Amino acid sequence: MNDMSPTPVRKIVHLDMDAFYASVEQRDNPELREKPVAVGHPAARGVVAAASYEARAFGVHSAMPSVTAKRKYPELIFVPPRFDVYKAVSQQIREIFAEHTPLIEPLSLDEAYLDVTENLKGMDIATEIALEIRAKIKAVTGLNASAGISYNKFLAKMASDLNKPNGQAVITPRNGPAFVEVLSVEKFHGVGPATAEKMHRLGINTGADLKGKTLAFLVEHFGKSGPYFYGIARGIDERQVKPNRVRKSIGAEDTFSQDIHAYDPARQGLQPLIEKVWRYCEVNEIGAKTVTLKVKYADFNQITRSKTIPALLPSIADLEDIVSLLLAPIFPPQKGIRLLGVTLSSLERRTSVAEPQLRLAL
Repeated sequence: MNDMSPTPVRKIVHLDMDAFYASVEQRDNPELREKPVAVGHPAARGVVAAASYEARAFGVHSAMPSVTAKRKYPELIFVPPRFDVYKAVSQQIREIFAEHTPLIEPLSLDEAYLDVTENLKGMDIATEIALEIRAKIKAVTGLNASAGISYNKFLAKMASDLNKPNGQAVITPRNGPAFVEVLSVEKFHGVGPATAEKMHRLGINTGADLKGKTLAFLVEHFGKSGPYFYGIARGIDERQVKPNRVRKSIGAEDTFSQDIHAYDPARQGLQPLIEKVWRYCEVNEIGAKTVTLKVKYADFNQITRSKTIPALLPSIADLEDIVSLLLAPIFPPQKGIRLLGVTLSSLERRTSVAEPQLRLAL
């Protein structure tokens, strides 16, 4: 890994709207303000798309099954999502970003990376740019945003969580490596539950532990992610802010507290993952042709099953049907199932012309 000194220090801002969908609903309906609000449907297979900070105080969070959220707080107020409104507000926010820099990499409707090293306002201090952007967002939309400022994307993302909600934090080149060393690996952006568990098995619990491993060791155990983990353990992340980035795939997975042996709990466990990946595609106007089911057993062996269709998936109901189709043949399993995942690939931008919502013949 090269030393950072030859590379000019960049100024990266990660902007993240606070409880975005829920905050929009509270803004537009005064009766919801300061109330525990969940955006989503309370039906048996519903999933929380977003939770207000009042709801989070009771343990409710996004991607949680609605029935679980309701158990945690019976008085929880469910509001159906209005993605057309969220998209419109997101566009207002993007326009504010564009007043400051053309180097904008949206991650979703409510967060983005901005490279403000050379910016349209000629401002030298990135923290002042972040303050100005957050103030403009508040003035235009009435919503709060948090920001993280650092010299790379990884640390900017970490910093944006430090003073939420409605705050910002900076991680400088001087304190970046030390900041990483004391982090638990679960806190690392890009380290999901399954990867964190694997790291624990390898004796990696903190950034300092990760830093103690050689590049060869990390490549051996984590493949293509090895160099990335080697870098971030040292506060190094050379990824550029890429405008108009199109992802190759979008996936979600969950490790269960108890192994699953029956079809019904497995299918129920997959529903939040289906909702999550479909929501990403919906809000980003992306379609998918390939669905992949990932199954990891109690002995850590894993399999994948995929299905590719000729046209973009028309609806979430079709995605549910394909996942069910892929899941059914693995039951009854010879071993318990500890992890399930759903990935969509062969992604394409959806055309502006409405596509017919025909159910697929599976």
